Amino acid sequence: MNAPSLNPEQLEAVAHPDGPLLVLAGAGSGKTRVLTARVARLIDDGLEPDRILAVTFTNKAAGELRERIEALTGHGPRGLWVGTFHSIAARLLRREAPHTTRDRSFTIYDEDDSIRALKDVMESAGYDPKRWSPRAVRNRISAAKNALVSPSEYTPEPFDLLAGVVGAVYSGYQDVLARRNAYDFDDLLFESVRLLEGEVGERYASRFAHVLVDEYQDTNHAQYRMVKALARRHRNLCVVGDDDQSIYGWRGADLNNILDFERDFEGAHVVRLERNYRSTAAILEVANAVIACNVARKPKRLIAQREAGDPIQVVRCGDERQEASSVAAEIERLRGSKDPDQFAVLYRTNAQSRAFEEAFRRSGIPYRIVGGVPFYDRREIKDVLAYLRLAVNPSDDAAFQRAIGWPRRGVGAKSLERLAQSANEHDEPLLTAAARAAEIAGLSKTATRGLRQLVDGMDLVRETLPSSTAKEALERCVATFGLATALADEEDGADRLENVSELFATAALFDREDIDDAVEEANDLELYLQTIALRSDLDQADFDGNAVTFMTLHNAKGLEFPVVFLAGLEEGLFPLSRAMETEEGVEEERRLFYVGVTRAMDSLWLSYADQRWRAGMESRSAPSSFLDELPEEHIQTRLASGFRVRPDRAWRDPALKRDRSADPRTVRPRSPAPAAPGGSSFSWHREAARPKDSAKQDGELHYDYEDSQVPLQLVPGVRIMHPRFGAGEVLTVQGFGQDTKAEIEFEEVGRKKVIVAYAGLRPA
Repeated sequence: MNAPSLNPEQLEAVAHPDGPLLVLAGAGSGKTRVLTARVARLIDDGLEPDRILAVTFTNKAAGELRERIEALTGHGPRGLWVGTFHSIAARLLRREAPHTTRDRSFTIYDEDDSIRALKDVMESAGYDPKRWSPRAVRNRISAAKNALVSPSEYTPEPFDLLAGVVGAVYSGYQDVLARRNAYDFDDLLFESVRLLEGEVGERYASRFAHVLVDEYQDTNHAQYRMVKALARRHRNLCVVGDDDQSIYGWRGADLNNILDFERDFEGAHVVRLERNYRSTAAILEVANAVIACNVARKPKRLIAQREAGDPIQVVRCGDERQEASSVAAEIERLRGSKDPDQFAVLYRTNAQSRAFEEAFRRSGIPYRIVGGVPFYDRREIKDVLAYLRLAVNPSDDAAFQRAIGWPRRGVGAKSLERLAQSANEHDEPLLTAAARAAEIAGLSKTATRGLRQLVDGMDLVRETLPSSTAKEALERCVATFGLATALADEEDGADRLENVSELFATAALFDREDIDDAVEEANDLELYLQTIALRSDLDQADFDGNAVTFMTLHNAKGLEFPVVFLAGLEEGLFPLSRAMETEEGVEEERRLFYVGVTRAMDSLWLSYADQRWRAGMESRSAPSSFLDELPEEHIQTRLASGFRVRPDRAWRDPALKRDRSADPRTVRPRSPAPAAPGGSSFSWHREAARPKDSAKQDGELHYDYEDSQVPLQLVPGVRIMHPRFGAGEVLTVQGFGQDTKAEIEFEEVGRKKVIVAYAGLRPA
């Protein structure tokens, strides 16, 4: 093995012999190097690559892992199983299709496909999708599947009306998926665990002598069970992760998987990687001080391998426009010494990008947004892919519905309804029913002809699939159905054709050996479609070109930039108000802040605004409680250029020290841990605002401190407190700005409508 230079802790992890191993890898500590070096060491020691399973969290990471292992061993690790949990699961389900309810050509439904299918099931069961959100129902079903709760095991909580809907449609939704020979994203893990804990499990547990898992802190219950089943025979399980970077609890990740590893896998050896090679000492001191306030964590401290660096800049701004302008001005000032792609602007929510986009356009600074409309989610791409999906899986009714609607063939909603009715009566897919369209009563000649064209075209395409590459299958589909001509006739056809040309490029570059070189059961097109279906946001992110990167903190995980601007550090925004309801929520928000801080290599800027437009109205904000946890000796505070304090919005100068505990207005949710060593002793909170009886004066709206400390996100389902009516739950929100009205069900006085700007609402 051409071993890279490893520090003692990294070498200990790489050289660890058999048995369970937990590598606690702090941010920037070289965890990928350890993972690849360990796999390379196992291969050099004589272990066949096909006896190693390495699991990552993105396809991009899987590709990089394979490339690095090849560089270390000097040859391609042919036979090595490497991929994301979902790609490994899909591979398993194709290989073991005879033991499942699907055949090997199954489709993987994305979120839109799942919601459409669920909407059909809900309507059939008598539930109005306008009253009961199919997306909300899908999210509940997703949570159930990740917890490995089947339809027969799902028990709704009393008085939980939405859970009652889920219980009524969950089984029907699964039946529809099975009938369409499709899995949704969560089914892949659910069904794989069922297989691995059942009849085929021992075969795979015996096959894999070593199992390695990256980003273990982000695993959910289903992934935990999958790993445990695969490693149960040899117990050679190596997991790499950082509990301080566990930021996906909202989508089912279980922090306890990494915290309890030593209990779950008896005799586990633990290695701590604490040497950070990415960031300056000042940045790491800030990160260490803040994360030390969390209670649910394993003790560790990042140790800088670089110089102290510049202090962290904390910038107070008047509003979000001034915040964005100040960031743009600073980047403009530094552009002489740094290229735009060395800067990143990170924020808690996607909505925050608007102000930055406007400021950067005015300044002429190039930027890219990671997390916008992904390439494969664009209409024309999904339309073209629907034809490929239908060619592979004739039972995919979702693909049929998309394909028959574009280009137009004279098959309208009424015709599709009659076709669907006939398909249900004969218990067959829509494509099969379309083949006998001439026999279906009520279909016009135009609709019959259009359906026949789609069926005949599919027959032509499917004839060539066994011997076609993904690119050849795509070319055949586009030519057979005249898709390029249909796009060219549209108003924005040139741009859409350009996107389809890019799709051809992805198909041409597709190499099955990079994805799944041992799956003889699947053809090129099946694997190509699987790769697209299992993409992540970061797999699609385009970092080419010299531009400043805008992205949410969740998307930034795993990345690094020389200069980072972390914006919107205000209570209720970061941490989010809904997270502040529980201690676990606050700690996850703090871990997200830690992730943002540790993306910075050389310079870090933190900013907050006195007021900000949120939920359609301008709200006054309090600085984030995380700012109170910063070590004073490593920060510099400043006002944004042009900042002016309005008399009714006066804040205490943050440079003035004051005892937080003596001021009841500074009480906020935070962990009961002792203050971090070197933590700040001053408060970022403002002076008391006007008394409540002066809430309206001279036509201008003013808020008292309690009402404005936490900006509300008013959406149906949010719990609030009203100064007069008490606790309640938001039912509907209508209007915009100061005209926004909310209908609220109060516990004591029943249902009332209030004008939000004057109601004095705050989180319950």
